[in-house]
Amino acid sequence: MTNTTSTTGTAPRPRPYESYVYAYPHKTAYRRLADRPALSGLWAGERKNALSLYLHIPFCEVRCGFCNLFTRIGAPDELTTRYLDALDRQATAVADALHADGTDGVRFAAAAFGGGTPTFLTAGELERLCDIAEKRMGADLRAVPLSVETSPSTATADRLSVLAERGATRLSIGVQSFVEGEAKAAVRPQRRSDVEAALGRIRDARIPVLNIDLIYGIDGQTPGSWRLSLDAALAWRPEELYLYPLYARPLTPLGRRAHPSEADWDTQRLDLYRRGRDHLLAEGYEQVSMRMFRRAGAPHEGADDYACQTDGMIGLGCGARSYTSELHYSFDYAVGMREIRNIIDDYTTTEDFSRAEVGRAVDMDEARRRHLLQSLLQAEGMELEEYRARFGSRPGDDFPAELDRFAGLGWLDEGAGPGLLRLSPEGLAHSDALGPALFSPAVRAAMTAYEPK
Repeated sequence: MTNTTSTTGTAPRPRPYESYVYAYPHKTAYRRLADRPALSGLWAGERKNALSLYLHIPFCEVRCGFCNLFTRIGAPDELTTRYLDALDRQATAVADALHADGTDGVRFAAAAFGGGTPTFLTAGELERLCDIAEKRMGADLRAVPLSVETSPSTATADRLSVLAERGATRLSIGVQSFVEGEAKAAVRPQRRSDVEAALGRIRDARIPVLNIDLIYGIDGQTPGSWRLSLDAALAWRPEELYLYPLYARPLTPLGRRAHPSEADWDTQRLDLYRRGRDHLLAEGYEQVSMRMFRRAGAPHEGADDYACQTDGMIGLGCGARSYTSELHYSFDYAVGMREIRNIIDDYTTTEDFSRAEVGRAVDMDEARRRHLLQSLLQAEGMELEEYRARFGSRPGDDFPAELDRFAGLGWLDEGAGPGLLRLSPEGLAHSDALGPALFSPAVRAAMTAYEPK
């Protein structure tokens, strides 16, 4: 979706939905690394006593109409076995690289299984996945927050039992809508009775944190049907709720459909967002970000000693990315089914995982942007002293034009206090415009030059 502007009076205003910024730089800014640096060299001297571990499973039983994630439908010919074999080889190589400089203090502060749909794997395969994390990587899954993504059709009792026993503390289920017609319109066909049954099994498994994902902006959705989905989710008293705006992205089923005018769709989505936000706040939920809401007093699933702005991440699997202080790296990226299948097949036949293949260098300017962006998009905002201690400067000195513009649009909380930079409620509502506005010209150029596959 391109980013244009709308006009209110005489002042041009950015459209509210340019893109969801969950990581920076985006993988469309990554390129083949000509020198294919050795992982042992990349991680030498890095802080490794508070890492995040992410294991990526690129399989789903169906591909939703809005999904542009790196995932394929189904896994024929024992593909999951071959994929886990490759994941095991990669984990061994990465663990060797982490310890190559003689470091004994490698520790994981948090772990997550994502995708795709990790619970596409059988119960036995999930056991093996946990073994790879623990026995190969040395992660103590029962001692750290462990988040796992699931779907209504794959949240079976045997799979959930494995996850609960192995230490899962959070389960996130993509419901999207409790209205069957809306689910079908989003190319996510499901019966409400099946969704409710899956939620019942999750609660029976006694995993401490249940997160339910809902989407607004679906064709045919009304304020009334949106309220119905919100109340159906609230009936389960989830510890977390994520409210996502619908996007129609290139190469996805919804991206090939006709849609109402962009301005009308923006108006609909903003209206539904505000209705959802206000309803959850009235029901005792606290806003953590534009998308995330946490029930007051609910367990906090995140790791207390891990900060995504500063600490490293190890990603295992062909759709995962890893972060050092100077390089973000992964494997090739695609959205189209044929290209994804080819990348997965290449991954399963790879024997040598000791080098980084695709990535992007992160210099000091990009590090500042990433720190500001990932801090500012959280409702609690950013402590200015934390930024100064890391970079020796102030955000207002490093990004005067951007922050002045945000202030002029009413996106900054003027009452936050002298030591805090925080978004206003309107700023949070426009997170998907504010985040991309902080991208560097170099990253924007690389993303524009990327040819979708």
